Amino acid sequence: MSGKPFVLGLTGSIGMGKSATAALFAQRGVPVHDADAAVHTLYGPGGAAAEAIGREFPGTLDAQGGVDRAALREAVLGDATRLKQLESLVHPLVRRESEAFLARHAGAPLVVLDIPLLYETGGEGRCDAVAVVSAPAAIQRDRVLARPGMTEAAFAAILAKQMPDAEKRARADYVIDTGSGFPAAEAAVARIVADLTASPPVAPIPGKA
Repeated sequence: MSGKPFVLGLTGSIGMGKSATAALFAQRGVPVHDADAAVHTLYGPGGAAAEAIGREFPGTLDAQGGVDRAALREAVLGDATRLKQLESLVHPLVRRESEAFLARHAGAPLVVLDIPLLYETGGEGRCDAVAVVSAPAAIQRDRVLARPGMTEAAFAAILAKQMPDAEKRARADYVIDTGSGFPAAEAAVARIVADLTASPPVAPIPGKA
């Protein structure tokens, strides 16, 4: 295949297992662009976002000149205006990184854009289909609160800015459920890759994986 790959958006709320699922696509040879990893690079010392964030949010850079994520989280937590300021700085830079990724992999049959806030930022418009990674709320909560430094308040604040899981599932072309374990998710990923690398790709059935 040449020119343009099939672009699958991969998303899911915090604690759903999205990163582990993205790794399953990568293990099958599918190029994956990780928006979080791109942000990590942009936030690092010398990163394209670090200087601008330090200027707009004083006190949020570490001694090396990179972004102190904990300090930045405190600076925007619960403040919608400040959060939008941050997003207006970072989202265009991440978009530029993803466009460069797509150009590098223009000859691949399938690529994955791993974007945590895909629906919230309108990113589905850049995708040919969307897969949502999901799990029951109790499992999600246990996973998130097991993370170092995570609190109930921080978890609640993160959920408040994310589209509800039920709505994401309803809008998705594929739902990958990690609640029963990752072997089932791996099987779902295998089916999706087989469908979307067929010639022509098999049209997704909304909500099925």
